[in-house]
Order: sequence, then structure tokens, then C-alpha cells
Amino acid sequence: MSNILVCIKRVPDTGGEVSLTDDAMNVDDRQLGATVSGHEECAIELAVQQAGETDGDVTVLTLGDEDSIEQLRDAVARGCANAVLVEAVPSAFGPADIAEAIAEVVRAHEAAGTPYDLILLGNDAADTGDFQVGVRLGYALDRPVVTGMSTVELSDGQVVAKGDAPTGGTQVFEVALPAIVTVMEGGVEPRYPSIPGRMKAKRAKIETIEPQVQPAGSARVRLTLPPKPPSQVTILGEGPDAAVAVADLLQELGVLR
Repeated sequence: MSNILVCIKRVPDTGGEVSLTDDAMNVDDRQLGATVSGHEECAIELAVQQAGETDGDVTVLTLGDEDSIEQLRDAVARGCANAVLVEAVPSAFGPADIAEAIAEVVRAHEAAGTPYDLILLGNDAADTGDFQVGVRLGYALDRPVVTGMSTVELSDGQVVAKGDAPTGGTQVFEVALPAIVTVMEGGVEPRYPSIPGRMKAKRAKIETIEPQVQPAGSARVRLTLPPKPPSQVTILGEGPDAAVAVADLLQELGVLR
């Protein structure tokens, strides 16, 4: 039986136009919905699959305020058995602070008789681009870390993690448990929450923990937005005089033959 911890983060849904807060330190989410990243959706799916194959349980954890319970319940609806909220102001916590807060929970649960064989995280944060938490968590817990993987499989006391190699093809890592893996989206198709899963999630008890770590912050200087792609407009003409130019363009595009 393998117990798996998967860590997620409530982030703005960037399907709309993204802007920054006045201090350029965070994404302005006042006009945006909330979600988790595609990386973390895949991490949840991998955790649920592997726990199911080994008769284990998945615990989902996030550091955030009460609003983050929405994302925890969504993860429970997708198959996670337990949920933990490390209640804190997320903007005050940098990657090192978050890693230590997660490590506190892992140590406390281990002392209470629930060790985690595998910890999965998204490869990087969808809002701030931080990619340090998984590696820092490995140092905090003295566990091996593999980053940027697409799939994981538990077998014979080890995790087999596969991902894209920098030079092309697939790279494979075999790491002894307990271990930590950060997940890139694309290796699996995340499941949609079922109706029974949603009903279970509404009744699920959320374990709430206050972190003992005193956050030092991210030391981030600022965020920047990429430049908007240039737009170019060509006026083909006006009225009937534009008909020939429009027909030529449609023929060039292959619409007319």
C-alpha cells in the first residue's frame, strides 16, 4: 500500500487577459476565476492512478486561505481521499517557506503513523513561475527529487518516472522511495469529477493546519508580462471596388479554387 501526497496551488484562471497588481509582485486576480495549473491536474491524476493500483490513499495539500478549500474539494472529487489546508496568506510565503511548511506537515503525519512514499507537485507555479518548491522540499526532507516528469509508476519500492529528454526522446529515472517528483502536463489526461465524487467532496473533512515557519517571503523583484503580439491590418478596399481583392485573397488562402 502506497500513500501519496500531492501538493497544489490556487492560481488565477489565465484564460482571460492577465494584468499585474500595482506593485508588480503578483497576478491581479480580481477579474479572474481560480483554478489549479495543468501540471497539478496531471499530478492529481497520476497520484490517484498509482494509489488505486497499490491500494493506497492520496492526500491533497495546499497552502492558502479559506478560498483554497474550493481547489481541495475539487481534488477530492477527482479521487483524493484526504485534504489538508495549511492556512496562511500565500503571497507572504516564498518557495523556501512553502517547502518548509509542506515538510512540517509530512513530518507531523509521519509521526502520527501516516508516512508518504511519494510526493507529487506541479513542475512550476502557473501564476508566478516559481519552480523551486519541489527541489527545496527534497532538501528539507532529505529525499531524492526528479523534476519535469510526465508519468510515474510505483514498483518494487521505487518510482519509475518518465519525461521528455532535453535532446529529444524520453528519459527514465528509477528512484528509491520515499521520493519527490514534479510533474509536467501532457503525460496523462486528467479525469473530470464525477457526481458521486462531487457529493463526497462536499462532505469531506478538511484538515486545517497553521504553519510554524516564519515566512521570509520570495525576494522577488517584480513580475513582467510578455509584450502583446503585434497586430497588422490590411485594407483591401471599400465597397464594390474591394471585390476583386477579396476574391484574390480567398483564392490565395485556398478557400476558392
